[in-house]
Amino acid sequence: QGQLVESGGGLVQPGGSLRLSCAASSTIFKIYSMGWYRQAPGKQRELVATITTGGSTNYADSVKGRFVISRDAGKNTVYLQMNSLKPEDTAVYYCNAAGLVTYWGRGTQVTVSS
Repeated sequence: QGQLVESGGGLVQPGGSLRLSCAASSTIFKIYSMGWYRQAPGKQRELVATITTGGSTNYADSVKGRFVISRDAGKNTVYLQMNSLKPEDTAVYYCNAAGLVTYWGRGTQVTVSS
């Protein structure tokens, strides 16, 4: 079992919503800033959103106002609520924990298509 386990991807129509979850070990969750990245076919992996242990957030311009990152300390889980999805949001989404060591999840596919 990996240190970060994503879930929640799938196929959704344009304008729809999905919520991604990333379950982390308690040690990682307590001391690491966490985030979501995505990689579309033929493109480099890019930052989507990050959240610090204190709850400060940062978003890519392309998702501001549509996506919300949050963390639940009781569940050691980080969420990415994605609203008003567009076809260009189609990608594999990866959970990330950044600190002295960087951890990556295996990714979850999000496909936005009619």
